[in-house]
Amino acid sequence: MKFPTEAAERVARCLAEHGPSTASALAEELGTSTTAVRRPLAALHEAGLVQASERAPYGPNPGPRRGRPSRVFSLTGAGRAACEQAYDALALEALRFLAERDGRAAVAEFAADRANRLFAGVGSSTPAVATVHEVAERLTEQGFAASVEPLARDGAQLCQHHCPVVDAAGEFSELCDAETHALGRLLGRHVTRLATLAQGDGICTTLIPAEPTNSNASTAHADNETASAPYTDAPAHAPADARGTNQHRERVSP
Repeated sequence: MKFPTEAAERVARCLAEHGPSTASALAEELGTSTTAVRRPLAALHEAGLVQASERAPYGPNPGPRRGRPSRVFSLTGAGRAACEQAYDALALEALRFLAERDGRAAVAEFAADRANRLFAGVGSSTPAVATVHEVAERLTEQGFAASVEPLARDGAQLCQHHCPVVDAAGEFSELCDAETHALGRLLGRHVTRLATLAQGDGICTTLIPAEPTNSNASTAHADNETASAPYTDAPAHAPADARGTNQHRERVSP
C-alpha cells in the first residue's frame, strides 16, 4: 500500500522509528508545527494506516485528567506493513524454501545464527553482560526502533516499535524465539517476551528484571521464555508483570 502523500509517509516513518506519539511530539521530531502534522495524520487515519487513542498501546492507564487529553497516534498493522522494507518478502520466501527442503530444525538453526550475529559485539567485553540500553541501541541500529521503559519497582521493559522481518516472523516463530534466547544470554537474565508484532500485537515487549540471575551470561538462555509463550495473561497494552508500574515516556505524554 502506498502512502497518501510524501508528508504522510514522513509522519508514518517517524511513528515507526519512535513509536506511539502525540501530534505535538511528532511535530517536534519532524521540525515542523503541530498544525502541519495534523493533515497527514488525518490522511493516514482515513487510509487505515494510523489509529488514534487517548493512551499509548502499552503502559498503565493514565487515569482521569483535567481538560481534553491529547490523542496518541500509532501505526496499525497495515501502516507497519507499508513501512516495511522489501527484503521481508524475500526473507519469507527463503525461509519457506529452507523449511521445505531441510525442515524446521534448519530454520531454527538459521534463526539462532541470525540472532547471534544481530547482537555480536554488544557489551564492554566478552565475559561481561550487556546493559539493556546497549541492547536497545543495537536493535535500533538494525531497524527495530527500540526503547527502554523503566518500571517503578524493578527492571525495565524493552520495547521494539518496528520489525524489519515481521511477516517472516509471523510465519516462522523461530525468529522471535531465537532473539529472546539471545537477549537472555546477552543480558544474563531471565527475560520474558510479553508481546510481539509478529503475533499481531501493537508492539514487541520484553520484561527484563533488574539484576542478572547468573554471573555467566552464557547460561542464562536456558531459563528464558520464548515468543511462542501464551499472552492471554499479559496483553500488549498492559502486561501483567508491568501493569500499573510502567512509567510513561515523555514522548507520549499529552
